Amino acid sequence: MTRKEERELAFTLIFEKIFNDDLTVEEIIKNAVEARLIEENVFACSLAQLTYDNRDEIDKIISENSVGWKIERLPKVTLAIMRLAFCELLYVPSVPTGVTINEAVELAKKFASQEDASFINGILGKYVRENSL
Repeated sequence: MTRKEERELAFTLIFEKIFNDDLTVEEIIKNAVEARLIEENVFACSLAQLTYDNRDEIDKIISENSVGWKIERLPKVTLAIMRLAFCELLYVPSVPTGVTINEAVELAKKFASQEDASFINGILGKYVRENSL
């Protein structure tokens, strides 16, 4: 599995968690493996878990940088992509900043819209510039 595919799997798990807040990330992973016959992937699963372990801090950063948008009003796909991207920016220093932003934009183009991709690019770019990442 490529890193791009691993990231996409992590996004899917994060997205599913938004709608299944009563389940743990481990339970969502177990259900995904059973229902879809996918192989559990260490990078994707750890990234999804890391995102949810730090969700409050990540959501605070998203809220602070999404001027004019309340986090509750963001499309769930956009929110999941941004949570994933901010998790990588903050907690996975081995992934270059440009790669994180590019992959987030590509996920948005695939699962959302060009407008969402532009919004995500703008929020991530602003954060990176203001925090010298």
